[in-house]
Amino acid sequence: MSERKKVVLITGASGGIGTACVNLFSNQGWQVVGADRSDFGASFPVDGLFIKANLADPAEIEFLFKKIREFSSLLDAVINNAGLQIAKPILETTLEDWDSTMAANLRSVFITSKLAHPMLKSAGGGAIINVSSIHAVATSANISAYAASKGGMMALTRAMAIEFAHDQIRVNAVLPGAVDTPMLRASMERDQFEESSLQDRLDALARKTVDGRLGKPEDIARAILFLADETQSSFMTGQALIVDGGATARLSTE
Repeated sequence: MSERKKVVLITGASGGIGTACVNLFSNQGWQVVGADRSDFGASFPVDGLFIKANLADPAEIEFLFKKIREFSSLLDAVINNAGLQIAKPILETTLEDWDSTMAANLRSVFITSKLAHPMLKSAGGGAIINVSSIHAVATSANISAYAASKGGMMALTRAMAIEFAHDQIRVNAVLPGAVDTPMLRASMERDQFEESSLQDRLDALARKTVDGRLGKPEDIARAILFLADETQSSFMTGQALIVDGGATARLSTE
């Protein structure tokens, strides 16, 4: 009798980090369930399942889990990666901006994790990995709602780690720094930078890391796989794994 393939749910599957996770987990022999409000395309793993859903809407998360339960009764890992970034000064951030950011980045993690819990428990335990951000610990101007949502995600990670431990469900967070994704490139198009071209702005950002380069989505995906794999990270829960090329290791006054 062949061994059961592990099943992972990846939200925000069509984005830069999400796509890297889909490819890495599939290559490592996992069955992948992906969810995103944008289409993934024909390259989604053939033994997996992609569901188009907006995780800012609780009803669509309920629909997502209905489809997941039809596909598999068990989950071994959940990667809460869906996210929204609105860049505005605090005084220009509207209540709608704030609420939509919290709904997409924080409330979705709360609902998704609650609905995933019985499926993870039925599998004998598993892992939840919340994709937070370096903005949870050190932030910038004009990104307050995003930073607050990612900081809230860190507190929720710790709370879930405590409450889910008796069901052998580990909960950790990955905090990416500057990673070359469509979201980062969109943020670089704002007018607050001294450099004129997008590439000059990306190069200037890369120089702020210790190793002088931007992260790649695959760098974050490998960190997420480490936290999902109980053979590699079985004694880790409630933790924040910063993956930022050493950017936060350097004094700002240096």
